[in-house]
Amino acid sequence: MIPDDSTASVIARVGVDAPLGVFDSGLGGLTVVRALRERLPSEDIIYLGDNARVPYGTRSPETIIRYALGCSKELAGRGVKAIVVACNTVSAVALDRLRAELDLPVTGVIIPGARAATRAAGEAPVGVLGTLGTITSGAYTRAVASFSSRTEVLGQAAPLLVALAEEGWTEGDVPRLVVRQYLASFFGPEVVEGFGLPRESRVGCVVLGCTHFPLFRDLIEREVRDIGGRGIPVVDSARETANDVEAFLTSRGMRAERRQPGSLQLLVTDKPRSFEAVASRFLGADVPAVELVDLKPE
Repeated sequence: MIPDDSTASVIARVGVDAPLGVFDSGLGGLTVVRALRERLPSEDIIYLGDNARVPYGTRSPETIIRYALGCSKELAGRGVKAIVVACNTVSAVALDRLRAELDLPVTGVIIPGARAATRAAGEAPVGVLGTLGTITSGAYTRAVASFSSRTEVLGQAAPLLVALAEEGWTEGDVPRLVVRQYLASFFGPEVVEGFGLPRESRVGCVVLGCTHFPLFRDLIEREVRDIGGRGIPVVDSARETANDVEAFLTSRGMRAERRQPGSLQLLVTDKPRSFEAVASRFLGADVPAVELVDLKPE
């Protein structure tokens, strides 16, 4: 759920038909936009990709907070009614600061995924695929612990999947072998090496802990089943975030009242044509014209 104590003031200021604001350091957050559009088709959405400063994961917490504030204030200035941080790095370090600075509801992608993972894993450990920055931050470990102090988290950095997603290589032998290599840490050793026998699972579910990774969801589900001989739940944090946003807007009377499909506006801080050329892979739909914006320095 999105922490918020100012629903009435937000509705009075911008109205229930105001857009949702979503931001990420680049392309990956478009998978969250895709999930939001499927779950909340009547909502207008403004998406900001800060691709001039990607990646955020290599920056200091202070710098990440500064960048996140700049993105959030740009969206707030455009009259959004809530902000969805579609970035695991920002979700790990900056949400509290954003909530303190903005008179808007703010949510991220880690807590929804961790909540769903804790339910899906049962008593078994939770496996998380993410970027190196997300895994080393311990963000999912802390988030899962907030729901179950007994649940272990096994993290696996999967940086090559980001590059493959942006190149459009989501099917075929190359991504399959890469996914299989990353998933290996979630399973025990081969009983008879090279014979492809089912291996014992060390986790009760696998979390897609990077917003690029939903593009590999079907492939990851197939490989998990092939390695372990049975299906293990794959938790898509983008979908879980969309579920959280829907529940919040509904409970607070903030869902859009229009009947027609909502609009999508795309903003970037660099190279709009390059962004436009790749964005359809993440959205699963045609891409509207992309607007270049210059963020005010924080």
